[in-house]
Amino acid sequence: MANPYTLVTGASSGLGKLFARACAKRGDKVAIVARRKNKLKELAEELGPDTIVISEDLSDYDAPDAIVETIEQAGAHVGTLINNAGFGARGEFRNLPIGDQTDMIQVNVLAVTQLCHRVIPSMLANGGGAILNVASTASFQAGPGMAVYYASKAFVLSLSEALHEELESHNIAVTALCPGATKTEFAHRADMTDTTLFQKFAGEPESVVEAGLKGLAKNKAIVIPGAVNKAMVQSNRLAPRAVTREIVKLLQQ
Repeated sequence: MANPYTLVTGASSGLGKLFARACAKRGDKVAIVARRKNKLKELAEELGPDTIVISEDLSDYDAPDAIVETIEQAGAHVGTLINNAGFGARGEFRNLPIGDQTDMIQVNVLAVTQLCHRVIPSMLANGGGAILNVASTASFQAGPGMAVYYASKAFVLSLSEALHEELESHNIAVTALCPGATKTEFAHRADMTDTTLFQKFAGEPESVVEAGLKGLAKNKAIVIPGAVNKAMVQSNRLAPRAVTREIVKLLQQ
């Protein structure tokens, strides 16, 4: 099936929207996924007539299968997967609704896993492909005040690194993109706009997208955009975990 598409989840805003634009600009046919169909239709008009619009909620366990089936029914396959969709919630674990937190696990962890597992066979059958999983600098330490979010991104990083090794010899690139705080809707949804992290350290989304796509093209296992983020991750690796936990608590305030 020689009709590859780039599948971008969470494409109605933020990084996902920018990923879709960047991939379309370089000549990819793009399939865009999000809950807000009106936003997707607006973006599709910009991207071109070949764009596949898929309105699905990734907190639904059946959504990943439905997404890939829609693409296959259009006579295409996923040549590049950009697992961008995800969300966080600020607050202590015991105080946040458990339904919100299990939805977070479904979107940030299970849907990422399901989509990877669903598209890899067709990538193998078509001679290769590429997977970009959006993790976070949060992947590198525990996150008191956002416990489940940080844990979910640690999973994404670990999964991506393992798949990078498993699939490299099969011509499938796998990269974990680990941005720090970024100026997107994420901060509003997570109730983090007033935190030290976003007030002082939020970066530009365009640079994150550029770094992610460049890193994927080079099949880098991990991409950390920005000198400040690289320094923070490196310091986290060197510092005792008890110290990094305290730093995270301060940044969430």
